[in-house]
This record gives sequence, structure tokens and C-alpha cells, in this order.
Amino acid sequence: MYKIVGFPRTRAMRVMWLLEELGEPYEIDPAMPQSETVRKLDPGGKVPILLDHGNVITESVAICTYLADKHGQFTFPAGTLERARQDSFTQFAVDVLEGALWTASKNTFILPEDIRVPEIKDTCRKEFRHGLDILQQKLGDGPYAMGETFTLADIIIGHCSGWAVVAKFDLPQDGPVYDYFKRLRERPAFKAMKAKVDAAQ
Repeated sequence: MYKIVGFPRTRAMRVMWLLEELGEPYEIDPAMPQSETVRKLDPGGKVPILLDHGNVITESVAICTYLADKHGQFTFPAGTLERARQDSFTQFAVDVLEGALWTASKNTFILPEDIRVPEIKDTCRKEFRHGLDILQQKLGDGPYAMGETFTLADIIIGHCSGWAVVAKFDLPQDGPVYDYFKRLRERPAFKAMKAKVDAAQ
């Protein structure tokens, strides 16, 4: 059984969502970032951490990539053009969408108060909105980023949309991106993950 180390209301949600999609059992140690438990496994103190038969894997995108590759689901094979396109969506989500959200979060409650730059949050909101405009252009006619095939890229992008709600960033109220986010939230695995996250509050 897999073990996720990390409080669920973090990027651990991504790993939980993928494991729900895979139908793989897992347990959660709801350790907080920078806690002693976490720092013993990752010197950076970041969550989530995946334990697979004693092997430690860090960084949520790396964890999701490992799981998708290992189980041969929700990803295209490495070395294919489809995988390159999928990775492009994933990297876009991390660089553009998550980048804006993470910078805003650090300057809201993560960094020591004396080095925070609250004014940067307005820039982050604008960058995020611009990222959503780009996402709309990148999305094709299919229901997911990669057309008919749901992949881990959708999980990373979908998680960013939920993070945006918590951070009070604006999301579309209609249109293709709105419909896309709605489809992601309607997946049974997402609902199962969300129920576990809510129960862990």
C-alpha cells in the first residue's frame, strides 16, 4: 500500500486524486510542511512525500508522473509526441498557474512577515488571469487537455483551479475553461479525494 506523507489540504491532493483514479489503496500521514516527520524524509520540508515500499519520492509532479508511468494509466508513453504535449501542459500548469499561486501564498503566510511583499499579489492575480487566457487557447475540442484522454496534466491543472478558489483568485464564470474545470470536479475520483480532504480538516 502506498503512503502519502503530508497534510491533505496541500499539493498532497494531487497524489490522492491520481491514486483514486488508479483505484490504488493508500494511507495518509497528515504531517505538516517543515515538521520533524517531513524533514526526516525531505531536507526541504516540503509535502507531499510518497512512500512506496520504503522508497521515498518527493515533489508532487514527480510523484504523479511516477505513479502514472508505473501503472501505465493517465499518461502517454515516454518518448512519444503525445507525451511531449502532455508534459507541456503539465509544465505550463506548474510554471504559469501554480507559479502565480505559490508566489502569492509565500507572500501571504509562508515567508517570515518581515520579508513578505504583499503588493506582489496583485501581479500574481494578473499573471494567473493571463495564464487562464493561454489555457483557453491551448485547450482543443476534447473534454480534457489531451483531447479525449484524461491525464495527470488535468490533475495538476485542476488542482490549481481549486487552489485559486482558496486564494480568492478569479476564475471564469462561463466559457471553455469554466466547462473544463467543471468536468474535472465532476469526476468520481475527484469527489472521493475531496471527501477525504474535507474529512481531514
